[in-house]
Amino acid sequence: MSKKQTLQELSEIIDTYCVNCLLKKHFREEYGKSYAHSFCINKCTVGEKIKEVGKKLL
Repeated sequence: MSKKQTLQELSEIIDTYCVNCLLKKHFREEYGKSYAHSFCINKCTVGEKIKEVGKKLL
């Protein structure tokens, strides 16, 4: 898979699942931006998928 295709796949995942994510919005309001960001990266299944796809860029 080319770099361009990988970036397109990442963009599609983010646009589909992350743009209007209610969990992210809730955690930002209740705990702050850092906690919400940490949750998305470490605990969210979509975040795990993004990390998996992102490894192809290395």
